[in-house]
This record gives sequence, structure tokens and C-alpha cells, in this order.
Amino acid sequence: MNKVIHLMKKYRIYAILSPILMILEVVADIVIPYLMSLIVDVGIANRDIDYIIKVGLLMILAALLGMTFGILSAHCGARAGYGFAAEIREETFKKVQSFSFANLDKFTVSSLITRLTNDCNTIGQVTMMSLRMAIRAPFLLLFALIMSFTINSSLARVFMVAIPVTVAVITIILYKARPLFLKLQSRVDRVNAVIQENLIGIRVEKSFNRQKYEEEKFKKRNDSLRDTALKAISLVISIMPLLNLIIYSTIIAVLWFGGQQVVLGTLGGGELISFITYITQVMISLMMISMFFMQFLRGSASMQRILEILNTESEIKEIPEPIKELRDGSIVFDNVSFIYPGSNEKTLKNISFKIDSGETLGIIGSTGSSKTTLVQLIPRLYDVTEGAVYVGGEDVRNYDIKALRDQVAFVLQKNTLFSGTIRENMKWGNENATDDEIITALKHAQAWEFVSKYKEGLDHRVEQGGDNFSGGQKQRLTIARALLKYPKILILDDSTSAVDMATDAKIQQVFKNELKDITTIIIAQRISSIQHADRIIVLHEGKIESMGDHETLLKTSPIYREIYESQQRGVIGE
Repeated sequence: MNKVIHLMKKYRIYAILSPILMILEVVADIVIPYLMSLIVDVGIANRDIDYIIKVGLLMILAALLGMTFGILSAHCGARAGYGFAAEIREETFKKVQSFSFANLDKFTVSSLITRLTNDCNTIGQVTMMSLRMAIRAPFLLLFALIMSFTINSSLARVFMVAIPVTVAVITIILYKARPLFLKLQSRVDRVNAVIQENLIGIRVEKSFNRQKYEEEKFKKRNDSLRDTALKAISLVISIMPLLNLIIYSTIIAVLWFGGQQVVLGTLGGGELISFITYITQVMISLMMISMFFMQFLRGSASMQRILEILNTESEIKEIPEPIKELRDGSIVFDNVSFIYPGSNEKTLKNISFKIDSGETLGIIGSTGSSKTTLVQLIPRLYDVTEGAVYVGGEDVRNYDIKALRDQVAFVLQKNTLFSGTIRENMKWGNENATDDEIITALKHAQAWEFVSKYKEGLDHRVEQGGDNFSGGQKQRLTIARALLKYPKILILDDSTSAVDMATDAKIQQVFKNELKDITTIIIAQRISSIQHADRIIVLHEGKIESMGDHETLLKTSPIYREIYESQQRGVIGE
């Protein structure tokens, strides 16, 4: 809790008031049985109507005050508990945003979603219960015991048996329940994972007619979650009949021994009634404590999962006084090697090359040759394992991360658009961009030709993930969004693969004529997309196999020549 307790600061007044009001409610609840015993032993015994009315009014007042304190305590507890959970959720979300790609590789998306929703909600519930039930139960137990011993100390000895038995039952059940609650959260993760995977790939699933297979996979994980939940709930449920058995056994014992004392005249009838009420309060308080600890176990599991995120340090570290501005878009790789976290094998091996500012570099190679990994080192999405990457003459590790990434526009393989409008999506590249600037960027990316046909223009709706656009349209929109950053370096990671060759050629022509000052790196599968580049790198198994312009590589690189000839045969075949 030391890691997150400062997040309660905003709600501390509610966190203070809730337990205070709860104690006042307990006092009111404790007073009522005592007043009831006075009505029986004094008012009714003496047939004093005025006394009965007077004490009865005091009981009503105590009940109203107790109800008021309870409502106010519940309100304050809810504000503090769920406010605290909201702050934890926000802090955790910020932490995730600061993660490097290496950090993100350690957590599945479904697990992060569960932690930010289900786990944070559980923490909110436990916090609220800690401010209310965890205060009410001990104080109710203490005050009810005091009143019981005050009424009749010999009769109160029944608790010497009832309380230890109750504590033993609760301890055994909690001990068995703890691992189940830990397992329950992981089962929720597994269900969320299959739901997310299925919904994202539902079009592929339908095209392959694999609904039955996915339903069976979901059923298997869903049944596993159900079975774990039932085991945990069964343990919780078992507490109730066991505690009720103890309560009723205690009441029977009190009625037996207390009844004898009433007959002998050493205990009043009203005192016996109030004593039984206090017995019920004592046992109910023990039941509440068991319920609290049951929820607390689940909350501790959730807090542990949240702390896994908050305690994860980003792999990307900034120096104390980083450089805030890039001089130009020149790039140097100096004997760079890279190993993914958790792996022992080098993905990139001894990579060295230089790109002058404003140059266009093409990168090609077979699948798995680490083309994407190479360019991800430039904006520090990952850090090099060996060697160094220089941008604008400086090691990228010396830059302010925001300043570096603001000047490196990256169009990823997976084109992601966000729900909203085209204008809102474009402003991810530059939030201050004017409509004219947006239209210019769309024209450069060859996207204006279809955007201009929409009745709403820039206000045309974008569905979640950009599902109302074709693959080629999404690629052109994401390129336009990157251009709006006015970067010094533009990286296109196979981002024209879904675009027809004629449109691709127009985009490359724009880069050559209109964006001459921008250093451009193009990863492509089609040689036609990069043959105009000043230089081309051929990657093979994480190494540079060859480097040169198109004509040179046709003569010197067997891999490049093989790719070119196979694509030429494909074009002729078409």
C-alpha cells in the first residue's frame, strides 16, 4: 500500500469521515438493546406508560441517528473507495503509457485490460469495506462484548467457547480460499484473452468458417473460470450455515442458563432479551469480519497484479538533462546488435551504416530478417543491446524521448485508426493542424482522392479500428497522419503493401519531389516501392547482406536479384 497510499490524498476527508460516522452508527446500534431492556424491566414491570414512551422515543431517535450515520458513512466510504480505485487506474494507465515495447512484451493486452478494470474495481470495493465493515465489525464486537459482560458476566462466558470456534472456522475457510481467489483472476485473464482475440479476428474466423472451433475454445476457458468461481463461492457460502449453527447454539445455551437465572430472579427478562441481541451482534460482527477478509484476499491478489505494473521500470531511461532538439535527420548505426528481452539469441548482428539527412533508404529482406526491429531502434521503441544509434549526430539515448519521437514519424505495419472523424485522426499527427494542412498531407499520401468524395469531408466518421475503410485507404490515412508531424525522419514499415502499384508509385514520387528534406526509410516487400531509393539495404537473418542502389544490388546481391526476378515473373504472369 505504501506504493499507492498517496493516491488517497484527494479523498482523505472522506476516508477520515467514513470510519468516524461508522463508529457513531455502532454506538447507536449498541444503545438500542439496552434501552429495550429498560422498557421491559422498568417500564413494563412497573406499568409506567410515560417511562415506556420516553425510552421508546429515545430508541427511535437512536435508530434514526444510526441510520443517518450509516448512510453518510456509506456515501463517504464509496467516494473514498471508488475514488481511490479511479486514481490507481489512472496511475496504472499512465505507467503503461510510459512502457517501452520491451515492457509491453511482458504483459498481454487482455491481462492489462483485466487489471485496469476488474482488479481496480476490486481494490475500490475492498477500500470501501476497509473504511466501513472493517471498522464496524471490530467496534460492534467490542461494544457488544462489553455490554454483555456488564449485564451478566457469568452468562457472558458462553463467548469463551463461541468466539474461538468461530475464529477457527473462519481461519480454515480463508486459508483454503486464498489460492482460489488468486487463480480466479488468472482465469479472468484467460477468458478476456480469447474474447479479445476472437473479436479482433472475427472476420477471419467467419471467412474460414471456424465459429464452432472458437466457441469450443471459449467454452473451455469459460467453464474453467466458472468452476474456479464456484469453488471459491462454495467456500464463502459454507461460512454462513456454520456461523448460523454457532449463533443458534450460543443462543440456546444462553436461553437455557439465562432462563434459569430469570426464574431465580438474578437476571431480568429484559436483560435476557438484550443479552441475546448482543450475542447476535457479536456473532454477526464475526461474520462481517470473515466476509471482509474473504474480500480482502481477493483485493490483495488484485493489488499484487496492479503493483506488478507500477513496480515495472521502463526499459527506456532518460539521462538527467536530455537534448531537446534534433539537429537534422541524419542516422548512423554503429556496430548495433539487439537481443529481445528474455531471449539469448541476437536478432540484429553488428549492423553498421549511415544515412545523410534528406536521403531515402529502402530496406528489404525475407520474412523474419528483422527489418522492423532495425527501424524501431531509431525512435527508441527498443534500446540497442550493443553499439549505438545516432540521430542528428547524437546518440538517441541522449535525447528527450518526447522530442525524439516528435521528430520521427513512424507508420507501423498494423494501421491503426481511432473512432472519431478523419480530422480527429489526422490531428494525432499535429493537434494544431489546420484543415488546409490536413488536406495537403492527404494529397501527399494520395488519400484526398477518396476523402474528398465523402459528403462530410474531413468530418467523415471513422469506426473503431477504421473498419469502414479498406486496407489501402487506412494505409494512406496513416501516412498522411505521419506527414502532419512535419518530421525530420519518416519511417514507413511496409505501409503501402495494400496500395495498388500505380498509387504506390505516386506516393514515392511525392516523397522524392515534395519531401526532399525528410530522411525517409521505407521497408517493403515489393522492390517497386524502394527501387527509387538512394540506397537499399538487404537484410538476411539479422545481418546486412548487401547495400547499394537498385542497379548495383541487381549485380552484387543474389538475394535482391532473386526477389526482383520472382516479382518480375509475377508481374508478367499477371
